[in-house]
Amino acid sequence: MNHLTAPTRRVAFLLVLAALGCMACAGVAQAKVAKSKGTVVDVMTRNLYLGADLGPALASTSQASFFEANGGIVRQVEATNFPVRAKGLAKEILSEEPDLVGLQEVALWREAPPSVGPILSGKPSAETVKYDFLALLLAQLNKKGNKYKAVVVQDEFDFEAPANANNVPGDGPGGGTGLLANAEVNGRLTMRDVILAKVGDGVVTSSPKSANFIHPLIVKVAGGTEIAVTRGWTSVDAKVRGSKKFHFVNTHLEAFDDETIYPSIRAQQAAELVQPGGPATSKLPVIMVGDFNSDTKTEVKPGDGQAYQVLTKAGFRDRATGKQNTCCLSTTYDLKTGGGKAEFDHTVDHVLTNTPQKVKLVSSTATGLSKAKSGWWDSDHAGVFSSLLILR
Repeated sequence: MNHLTAPTRRVAFLLVLAALGCMACAGVAQAKVAKSKGTVVDVMTRNLYLGADLGPALASTSQASFFEANGGIVRQVEATNFPVRAKGLAKEILSEEPDLVGLQEVALWREAPPSVGPILSGKPSAETVKYDFLALLLAQLNKKGNKYKAVVVQDEFDFEAPANANNVPGDGPGGGTGLLANAEVNGRLTMRDVILAKVGDGVVTSSPKSANFIHPLIVKVAGGTEIAVTRGWTSVDAKVRGSKKFHFVNTHLEAFDDETIYPSIRAQQAAELVQPGGPATSKLPVIMVGDFNSDTKTEVKPGDGQAYQVLTKAGFRDRATGKQNTCCLSTTYDLKTGGGKAEFDHTVDHVLTNTPQKVKLVSSTATGLSKAKSGWWDSDHAGVFSSLLILR
């Protein structure tokens, strides 16, 4: 879908209002136009893709298979090449010029010498940075000037374990014997949700908040070790170019739970968002974006719509394109050779509001539905961009 730049959209909107004013001959009609005035605010949600499929590790049934699966994850993160993908993601954002961006799967990958200590203690300790997705993306966004800044960062799933990263047997510590015989590194993943705000252009944020959900998915790996897959949310209050103040929320609901069970984990997380005093409730108009892993129109498995139904029951309505699916490109070891646009066959990424009478959709589009000129897909998700009219 062709899309106007942010300044052009605002000019176009003012011209439409002017044209309507000229057409209205009666004072009543003119009054209706005056009452409809507001401010166009541009928002975006973007799942960056953490770089690997965690499924094999979460499904492991022994320590040996767990360490091997972790090695596959480390290699896949290398192959999915975020430094290249960050360039395409930055181009998507800079092309649309959103005022606020909700980011999910903003991974921080770190490493350390192999050790089972972090598993036994439950306290990750690796500090050597391998890939910091937030730093890499911001470097690309601000390459030609200070364009965007992170205003809220929330740590989520944080786990460290040994990995056979080079897929070579017997090169671990202790001469290649014992529990770590094949592991030559510890890999640590810290998942994050982030809100970016445009620098300048009348974008003002306040009251940054964030937290983890109290209902995490609990999985058992390596023959019995329990891991909590922590998810969460971020929020700010915002005013854009003199708009009415609004509450902006970004979140990422669970993906690996069993949606045939009611209520599912992601449905419980959605309920946390909209419960009295929850992060998606406010006296202000609420705009909520994110990867909800849920939709009622394009269910992949029965029950996938549970979380979305919780949100709509609470009064939230879509403020995004309904013409493009946003998920999910299948990946094996890279985002260069696999898949095509047809794989984006369902919708889980949404822009929502709980005040549809005050937050109107002007235009919307899905981004990242084709390979960048570099030959890489930017993510296994598409982005969703919406221009919204916030009435006074």
